[in-house]
Amino acid sequence: MATHGIHGNLLEVTVVSCNKLKDTEWISRQDPYVCVEYGSNRSRTRTCTDGGKNPTFQEKFVYTLIEGLRELNVNVWNSNTVKHDDFIGSGKVQLAKALSQGFDDSTWPLQSKTGRHAGEVRLIIHYSNANKPANSHASGAPQYGQPQPSLYSAPPPHQPSVSYPPPASAGYPYPPAGGVGVGGYPAPSPYSSYPPNAAYPPSPYPPQAAAPYAAQPYPPNSAYPPQPYGSFYPPAPPYPGQHPPPY
Repeated sequence: MATHGIHGNLLEVTVVSCNKLKDTEWISRQDPYVCVEYGSNRSRTRTCTDGGKNPTFQEKFVYTLIEGLRELNVNVWNSNTVKHDDFIGSGKVQLAKALSQGFDDSTWPLQSKTGRHAGEVRLIIHYSNANKPANSHASGAPQYGQPQPSLYSAPPPHQPSVSYPPPASAGYPYPPAGGVGVGGYPAPSPYSSYPPNAAYPPSPYPPQAAAPYAAQPYPPNSAYPPQPYGSFYPPAPPYPGQHPPPY
């Protein structure tokens, strides 16, 4: 994400604690404190008396961001009352995540003067102008003195009622029976155009006579024709029901 335009914005840095610090004391417990540097600005936490290897601070500092400078320098010291303070370790803290997302809660490693691991420091960094142009107001904030649009729309203006002619009947364009149709032509009759079934013109064809065989009975089976191919049965007698004499 873009983090341009940070110059002049504020950055909040909270020094939470240190863990597993290198011990510079041989007999008593060491008294650590943390120094934070951003450009020419330097801040120092209180001394955690007898904090030993895991001191707790919970101190917040505010810095004005400088365009092009996106890291902090952290130094951890052991406070001494008789001699000079002992250097424990230092480290660099990158601000890219805090500037792009607005929040970063991470633990950063520390190194001694010889480059060996000297413990860790935990910082909480908060940047309220993440993803916003520098020195600009929120786009959605209303400005004083400007009329604000109403959340409710005004009702539509009253319109006088207009009377319309009654709609045409279901049989439009035919007018009622007995009236005059469209264009001055007489209206069609409301009854069917077919003539009644009482009178039809006579058929031009004469009536067909009944079939001659329909009224005549079938002739009696008085005689059967002789059987072909020399049948051994004699012809049927002239009267039905009589059998030929035996041979």
